[in-house]
Amino acid sequence: MNVTTTPTVQDRQVGEYLGIVFGEVVTGVDFLRDIGAGLRNFFGGRSAGYEKELSAAREEALREMQQRAAERGADAVIGVDIDYEVLGAEGNMLMVTASGTAVRLR
Repeated sequence: MNVTTTPTVQDRQVGEYLGIVFGEVVTGVDFLRDIGAGLRNFFGGRSAGYEKELSAAREEALREMQQRAAERGADAVIGVDIDYEVLGAEGNMLMVTASGTAVRLR
C-alpha cells in the first residue's frame, strides 16, 4: 500500500476518496527507561530506550492506519500526518497517532 504525506501519489490519479483513517497507539514508558533518560538529561546524550519506544509506536500506528484503509478497500493513504502526545499524570504514557485519507487509485 502506498503511504505518503503528499496529497497525491506520483504518476497516479485518485479514483475514489474513502475517508479519513487513523492508527493510534498508547504505550507506557517503564521505570528503568525513565531513570536512564533522567541521567542522559543530566549528563547529555540521546536516550536510546525512548527512541526505540517512539520508533516502535510510530510503526505500529502506521500499520494500524494501513490496516483500516485496506478494510475500506483502499490501495493508498495520502496526506499522512503523525502526531505525538505525552499522557498521564506523571507524563509516563506516550500516544502516537497516524492519520490520512484512504483512497483508491486509478
